[in-house]
Amino acid sequence: MTSEAYLPFLIQALLAGGVTAFVIGASHFFGQRAKLNKIKDTAYECGVPSEGLVHARFSVKFFLTALLFMLFDLEIVILVPWTFIYREFLANNIPIIGPIMFFIGVLVLGLFYEVKKGALDWEK
Repeated sequence: MTSEAYLPFLIQALLAGGVTAFVIGASHFFGQRAKLNKIKDTAYECGVPSEGLVHARFSVKFFLTALLFMLFDLEIVILVPWTFIYREFLANNIPIIGPIMFFIGVLVLGLFYEVKKGALDWEK
């Protein structure tokens, strides 16, 4: 292979490095670490000075719900490709419905467990 084959990769790598360096440099010069004036150290919300803590704490419930969403959302990564290749498996006499039903069953059991434990109750 000639060096011309690597030219698109080199251009993309240089662009990615340049954009990264620009964003990091802009953050360094214009961010809150730059102590040019006191206004940059305060939070800005619609022109009104903020009251209370700048960094509000989130409930553990928020993170638990996000984690459960990610867990059950990952099933789409498995089920969507499965629907596309299901006919090919049937044509080649490969049994695939059993493993997928087992996978879905484990997910449903996990969902029932989370509901029983009250992980999806916001009122708790």
